[in-house]
Amino acid sequence: MLTIVDIGDAGAVDAAVEALRAGGAVVVPTDTVYGVASLPSEVDQLYALKGRPAHVPSAVLVASVEQASEVVDLSPTAVRVAAVLWPGPLTIVSARRDRTGRLGVRWPDHAFVVEIARRTGPLTVTSANRHGRPTPPSAVEAAAGLSGDIALVIDGGDCVGDASTVVDLSASEPVIVRAGPITPEQIRAAALR
Repeated sequence: MLTIVDIGDAGAVDAAVEALRAGGAVVVPTDTVYGVASLPSEVDQLYALKGRPAHVPSAVLVASVEQASEVVDLSPTAVRVAAVLWPGPLTIVSARRDRTGRLGVRWPDHAFVVEIARRTGPLTVTSANRHGRPTPPSAVEAAAGLSGDIALVIDGGDCVGDASTVVDLSASEPVIVRAGPITPEQIRAAALR
């Protein structure tokens, strides 16, 4: 049976933080779509819940540019883009701090999930849907579409946005990996500031 907490409940953030620290997966609203979150050490469960192939990367949600810098090396261009377009629906791909490849990071424009990340540190988050299927707009539908145990569902009402724009800023020129609400023109303008 799913444990569902309304986003307006006084203990909702505490409940989400507790569930994550206990190693659980939590369905959370974001500024784009519903996501399923875990601490980075528990990322394998997200892939199992989604039926997602291991080679498909997941993003990390952060509570600030400083927190993003804990997990990735932000180039000067990435710092300029983040200064203009974060918080918001933009995932920036940069080199991992541990030099094991690249990682997408995003500072969402959603106070609830940002507060969770502020308390727990960076969160591995992916859209709350089975791999290859659309993300349902409601928390209950999103959780029901996943395969396995969800520790907690935070119901924030319908999330009907588009998935974030993903831009790779690990090279000299921005490369759009996935189109979304932030346009290439916005990214170029921010990069030139």
